[in-house]
Amino acid sequence: MCRKTDHSAEKGPIHPHAFTFVEVMIALAVASISVLALMRLHLISIRAADTSRIQARAVLLAREKIAEKLALGHPAVCTESGTVHENNLPMHWRTSVTDVQSPPLTAGGIAGLRRILVDVTWRQGLGRKSLQMSTCVADGKIE
Repeated sequence: MCRKTDHSAEKGPIHPHAFTFVEVMIALAVASISVLALMRLHLISIRAADTSRIQARAVLLAREKIAEKLALGHPAVCTESGTVHENNLPMHWRTSVTDVQSPPLTAGGIAGLRRILVDVTWRQGLGRKSLQMSTCVADGKIE
């Protein structure tokens, strides 16, 4: 005689490879935390790129002002200042040309040495940032 047996209880769940609700929720929580961390890193990289761009512009501005003075040959002792707007960011510059008074140079018969100093300042965030660049230029009579 044939006996009927119920094997459905022995087979287990119908979809043995499916995820449970708890596993899905944990995966979503981990993914959300990862996305938030990545967004934070992205914001940090944007700020760093912006800071780098502004500093590069300040360096170029300082080099430009030094080049203007060097183009004059032996510039006169003076002080100049002004403002340049870069993408709605005002950058203030101040150029000063001064005589270099150094006893070792004077004792050696060297005169006519001048220092060109450029100071660039701007507002970034809550504070002020600045950059200084300088060089010296000699009178054509120095041998």
